[in-house]
Amino acid sequence: MHSIIQLENIRKSYFMGNQELQVLKGISLDIYKNEYVALMGPSGSGKSTLMNILGCLDSPTGGNYMLNGHRVSEMADNDLAEVRNKEIGFVFQQFNLLPKLTAAENVALPLIYSGVPKKQRTEMAMDVLKKVDLADRSHHRPNELSGGQCQRVAIARALVNNPSLVLADEPTGNLDTKTSYEIMNIFNKLQEAGNTIVLVTHEEDIAHYAKRIVRLRDGVIESDRKTAEAVMS
Repeated sequence: MHSIIQLENIRKSYFMGNQELQVLKGISLDIYKNEYVALMGPSGSGKSTLMNILGCLDSPTGGNYMLNGHRVSEMADNDLAEVRNKEIGFVFQQFNLLPKLTAAENVALPLIYSGVPKKQRTEMAMDVLKKVDLADRSHHRPNELSGGQCQRVAIARALVNNPSLVLADEPTGNLDTKTSYEIMNIFNKLQEAGNTIVLVTHEEDIAHYAKRIVRLRDGVIESDRKTAEAVMS
């Protein structure tokens, strides 16, 4: 199997004067192509720090991180930015849509940084909006969409560059229960279509949509198990 993520003994410390605060204390983890993994853990467990490292938003203090063949743990910031744009699609709790842009324009944003011509950007944006059942809302702005529709736009934006990895940070945190389940069903379809998804959540029912749950506590992996659904299939 092809590893998308290889973490070897990842450590992260923050220094306050002479005080060292160890947040991650040696995380080793492999995530494979087309896996669907939930990262869980109580507040202070290190899951947000780990997600920032996985997303190339932060660098580890020690250890080795390979992302789809790139040794990102040792990269300079500008190289990290390029890897982020090409390899990772982000979905955040707050949607992070630009209010003056239409759904299609929001989805196409990452393609501008990749230098894709406008006509092609529009076509690619419409293709991924179809995947999240939102093509008929492509000309609507965020204030004309429901919370669930805004999150679908955010998911489409994460997919538009055809990334190796979709990283979703509490993607249902701002949604009601029914809408949360609709969004999670979209992630299920994406995984079935071949996408690799890492989901960060503190909600057990949301985590169980994933096929594997990695639990962190005090900066180390406490458990790493397949979910019941994955075991049955």
